[in-house]
Amino acid sequence: MAVSKSKAKEHRPKVAMVTGASGFIGSHVVRLLLDEGVKVRALVRKGDPLNNLYGLDVERVEGDLLDVESLKACLEGCDTVFHLAAIYAYWLPDPSVMYRVNIMGTRNLLEASLDAGIKKVVYTSSIAAIGTVEGQEMANEDTIFNNWLLADHYVMSKYMAELEALSFNTKGLDVVAALPTFPFGSLDIAPTPTGVLIQRYMDGHNPVWLPGGFNGANVKDVARGHWLACLRGRPGERYIFGGHNLTYKDFGMMVCDMAGVKRPTKEASTKMLTVIGRMCEWVADNITHKEPLVVDKAIQYTSGRYLWFDLSKAKNELGYEPTPIEEALKESVAWFSEGRDDSLSKEDTVVMKSAAVG
Repeated sequence: MAVSKSKAKEHRPKVAMVTGASGFIGSHVVRLLLDEGVKVRALVRKGDPLNNLYGLDVERVEGDLLDVESLKACLEGCDTVFHLAAIYAYWLPDPSVMYRVNIMGTRNLLEASLDAGIKKVVYTSSIAAIGTVEGQEMANEDTIFNNWLLADHYVMSKYMAELEALSFNTKGLDVVAALPTFPFGSLDIAPTPTGVLIQRYMDGHNPVWLPGGFNGANVKDVARGHWLACLRGRPGERYIFGGHNLTYKDFGMMVCDMAGVKRPTKEASTKMLTVIGRMCEWVADNITHKEPLVVDKAIQYTSGRYLWFDLSKAKNELGYEPTPIEEALKESVAWFSEGRDDSLSKEDTVVMKSAAVG
């Protein structure tokens, strides 16, 4: 598909700082940048697992999004920032941490970027920051956020953080928002909630599928989308980087077939799962203080709805083209079959190329 003639002037970075560089999407962005000949500075927090940076020629610096002075030192000599670091969780003992990191941390980084003369920032937002539509219609970048009653702390924090990030365009800093859908693939070291779903099907712990559907993407495509947003994305704009719209049933069947395990046999009840979610969340909040199996609002946000998205804007303006979802799911199954264990068993041999800051 041809790229629109209205594309922005191309920005090709020379030295890029990547926050969240050791994470799921971030580590794929780092690999892509290196392949494109960009020097990468990876912002890492002390104590973060760095397995996804194993063997990569990156400059690591220690810093913290809540420590402005450490961010200033990390940005020296960079011309571009890819801000992927965020807390992605359906439940936390103290949800205020999510707001501090996802919103205040973003503000701190962009203020430091403005002072440092950074030429362009690609901010990793989420489809959680846009609204949803009824039935099987597809939402797009212009769909106004409307999930006030269904949003959990993660969804609200990403919605608010995106507003914060894009507001910096009025201050003279070029910021483009990249909105991933639901990514799958290798290097999901944590794992993320999408990875946990894959694991549960592979382990035979998920005998049901949810009603509704979602948009699943190859994490490598999402990383490529970040690169295209950097090259051609218009400041102040948001771009959805997804893959393919599918039902939860088809997703579950494909994963189980690829993993060679028994398929799920029935559709779950959203109402029942919501009740179970409330009970699990209450127990977590008041007794165990550990992550619950399911939570109320996450079920209400995802189950019985079609979180389907139109990728036309990214395709037309940036030349974005997703690969088949089957490839992403195969890579994800392979990762959780062997790849993740292999990665966790490796010692971190990445050389610290600069003094730690912060």
